[in-house]
Formats: sequence, structure tokens, C-alpha cells
Amino acid sequence: MEMDSFITKDGKKLRRGYTTGSCAAAASKAAALMLFENRTVETVWLMTPRGIGLTLEVKEPVRGEDFASCGIVKDSGDDPDVTNGMTVYARVEKIPEPGVIRIDGGEGIGRVTKPGLDQPVGEAAINSMPRRMIADALREVMEGAGYGGGLSVLIYAPDGVELAKKTFNPRLGIVGGLSILGTTGIVEPMSDEAVVETIRTELSMRAADGRKTALFVPGNYGADFIRNELGIDPESAVTVSNFIGDAFSLAAEAGFRSALLVGHIGKLVKLAGGMLNTHSRWGDCRAEIFAAHAGLCGADREIVRRIMDSAMTDDMLAILEEAGLRGAVMESVTERMGFHLAHQKTIGGLRTGAVTFSNVYGILGKTSLADELLDEIRKEA
Repeated sequence: MEMDSFITKDGKKLRRGYTTGSCAAAASKAAALMLFENRTVETVWLMTPRGIGLTLEVKEPVRGEDFASCGIVKDSGDDPDVTNGMTVYARVEKIPEPGVIRIDGGEGIGRVTKPGLDQPVGEAAINSMPRRMIADALREVMEGAGYGGGLSVLIYAPDGVELAKKTFNPRLGIVGGLSILGTTGIVEPMSDEAVVETIRTELSMRAADGRKTALFVPGNYGADFIRNELGIDPESAVTVSNFIGDAFSLAAEAGFRSALLVGHIGKLVKLAGGMLNTHSRWGDCRAEIFAAHAGLCGADREIVRRIMDSAMTDDMLAILEEAGLRGAVMESVTERMGFHLAHQKTIGGLRTGAVTFSNVYGILGKTSLADELLDEIRKEA
């Protein structure tokens, strides 16, 4: 059944959903109720960490002599998610150990193969908050039934085997299926939280691997450039999308010594204006930044006007090239990019750098520490 909870984002009314963690916890609770009450459960109620209660329809209930199982269908609301419509199952059975709750993953649930993730190597990829939600839901049922033994719960999602191939899991070292995720139990449509959490996870993995210098790219342009022009494996980079300020803060939080950003000038020029989230909804100051730095470097009014009338950074660069100012302007812009990266309040002593390029002119600028950080990245690789 659909959630009846909405948010408004960018002027649009969007429906919330619930996480795979909520599905796993609700399925576990429903299976436990069937096990103790010897009846089929059609709906189950779950309170999420977000404080939103869910009444969810129970799918495929099965009652055995000493176990019960059922599923809950994942609903992502208006958030695009490969797991939307997938059924997450739980199989619950009694064990003799008093008060013990064992949680494991079965078919379609990934296994952790690399250090630095939420769970240790070898464990099922069921994150800490979903584990807590499952355990809390089971304890609620156990207490209501006056049961003093323990329970074992197996979480599985057969569709997860194929769906995981469409996620970051293979890259993160989670093999065989999906992760059971969620910190609040609720999916906020078009949420930035999922992207930031992916950045945090990738940085945690690299830190656990002994890396001291993080490498960031905003997307495919940056990944292609570091491979083709810098000779660096794109797999060593963390994709940060527009969340540049968050990425550097998370690198400091994870214990990195240094972090380097490599990206196309169309995105990175915004850093020279202090924009640490480069999404267009927060502003587009590209022409203004180029025009201001062109003026500082001696451009006349006509050149500044032409830059302000340009829509693409390649056109702005062509105007500067024609005027013989491209090198001077890019030096000025790059210096300002470095200033804003180095003066974030949340990065502590993190050493920062950036390299920016265009597809026409190649490397356009490097901040003062960029070459040093590139050498560190190559050595660590």
C-alpha cells in the first residue's frame, strides 16, 4: 500500500517512500507475529526512526512448524530507485539462546568483501540502522508474547541478485546482491542524502585500504580525463557529482591527509565564486566569474560584455583566447578556486587541490598543491 506522506521540492509535490531497511524490519515483525500467534498476518505496523508510522501489507505469508516467513514490497515513493517494487522477505525461527537475535542475509542480499563498509568483511550487507530496526521489532513481539528464548532471522530478496548489478555494490565490494539500507526508514524523494552517503562509504573504503590522498571527480568527464590525460585509473576516484564541499568535509572526517578534485571548467569555475555545491538550482555564476577575472586581467568593456552574453564556458574561453587573456584569467580563476577549497570551515588541516580542464584546451589550471597531490595519488595507486 502506498504511503500517504508528501514533501514539496522545487515547487513539486512528491510522495515519500520507505527503505529496504523498513521492509526488512516489517517483514521480520510480521513473521514473528505469525510464529508466536499461530495466525496469518495481513498487515503490520512499524514505527520508523524518522518518527513516521507505516502500516504495510504482508505478502506471501508462510507458517511452518517452527518458523514463519513473509515479504514486504519496497515502495520508493516518487524517488527513482532500482529497488522500487522489489519484495524483501524475512524468515524467523526460534533458537534456544535467551534474548539472542541473530540476523543474516540470504539470496539477493550482498556479502561484504572489503573493509571500510558499515559491516565487517564476511557479514551480510545489512547496515547498522536496519539491523537495529529488525532487532527492535522482534523484541517488541517477543516481549508481547512473554517469550524468553532467542530468534534467528534471515533476510532475503531474490530479485536483488540482478538488481545489484545496477547499483554501486560491485564497485564497493558487496557481492551477490543488494544492501539493506536506510538511516531513517523513510525515502525522501530526490534526496541528496543517498549521494552523500555513497561518497562517505567510498571514502571509508579507501581509508581502510590505507589511502591518505582522496581523488574526486564530479562525473564522467573527470573520470575520462584522469584516465586519458593523467594516466590514473578512474576506479581510484570517488564520484562526487555536485557535492564538492561535502566531499572535502567527508574526506577530512574519514582521516585523509589530502584531497584533490579534477573536473571540467564548466562545473569547477563555480568554485571560484565560493559555490561548494555546483548544482544549477543553487545558481549559475560562470559568466560573472569569468567576466570579473577578465576585468582584473585587463579586458576591455567589449570583451567583458561578450563574456557576459555567452552561455557556455567554451565560448568564454574562446573569447579570452582571442584576446590573449586565457592564461592570465585562468591563473586568476584557479587561484580563487584554491582559496575557497582551502578555507572551508569543516576540513580542518586537510590539504586541498584542484585541476580543471576543457575538452578544447586540455588542462586550464592547477592549484598550488595539485601536482604534489597527483604524485601522492600515483604512488598510492
